[in-house]
Amino acid sequence: MKAKKILKLLLLLVFFSCQKNKKDQETSSWTQITPKLFFQERGEKFYIKSGGHECSFPKEKLPFKKVVVLTTSQLGYISALGEEERISGIAGAQYVYSEKIRNLIQKNKIQTVGTDQKYNLEKILALNADAVLTNYMPNFADTYEIFRKNGINVIFLDEYLEEKPLEKTAYIKLFGKLFGVEKKAEKIYQEIETNYLALKNQAAKTGNSPAVLSGEMYGNHWFLAGGKTFAAQYFKDAGADYILKNNQDEKSVSMSFEEIFSKSQSVQYWVNLSNYATKKELLNKNPAYGKLRVFREGKIFAMNRQKGDANDYFESGAVRTDLVLRDYIKIFHPEFFPNDTLVYMKELK
Repeated sequence: MKAKKILKLLLLLVFFSCQKNKKDQETSSWTQITPKLFFQERGEKFYIKSGGHECSFPKEKLPFKKVVVLTTSQLGYISALGEEERISGIAGAQYVYSEKIRNLIQKNKIQTVGTDQKYNLEKILALNADAVLTNYMPNFADTYEIFRKNGINVIFLDEYLEEKPLEKTAYIKLFGKLFGVEKKAEKIYQEIETNYLALKNQAAKTGNSPAVLSGEMYGNHWFLAGGKTFAAQYFKDAGADYILKNNQDEKSVSMSFEEIFSKSQSVQYWVNLSNYATKKELLNKNPAYGKLRVFREGKIFAMNRQKGDANDYFESGAVRTDLVLRDYIKIFHPEFFPNDTLVYMKELK
């Protein structure tokens, strides 16, 4: 009886060990680009996992010849690779910053297929693209299903959820794979990573960490980056002391003006405001800002690389995280790069 129990136990151990090995093999077969982005080639299919979503399509579809882009923040990766002419359709064209893409839209070489709130399904289907690229939006779930039923591959890429700037840049590796320019994508990533890490090391040598506030009021609430967002990581890497550095949120945090007023008494820099031109314009938007010490005595910077509604911080800035970091370092430590101009930011006077 005792021998049978031992044998049964051994068989169970072997079974669970095999199951674990099988799971490990399945996991290891994925190529990890970031903690949230993976891909693999298995059999005749190509698989992508991004966030909580997985998609697959025949490998013979690669490299893509035509894509529809429903999220303009992903255009930065395509532009960095010089593959703009593979875009057949764009939603939310008013948010496009790239001059080359804007020109292609004007020449009707890229079709506008709706806004970020409503897509023109007939137009998208008529383009017969290899894939639709987008962030996942729950309210468009039925639309995504229509695309699939009509043979269009839908690829969800949630680069905006990444916690570290270089992880956002790394998405260019997947775009390189999708467009058949892997070596070019890898080279671009390596150059940006090298620049970024050198800048980070330079900022770490400073002897001070100025206090920083981000965001602004919308309605009765102040929205600012959580402590585990890529924006908070930028501030840390740029040698700044972010007021929510100990916060654990991976998304924006909502606070009252009173809470911000209390937390910002020692703040020297206020950054990541939207497209304001002057402090007066900012004050006209919300007179309460004038009560903040940083408004009166500190320095304020807006993300001001704009063309109408388009902001390049969210387009090329998603890729060129090294340039974004350099902007922040120049802001928080003016002794660095005295002869350089800011790329994505502008000080409000």
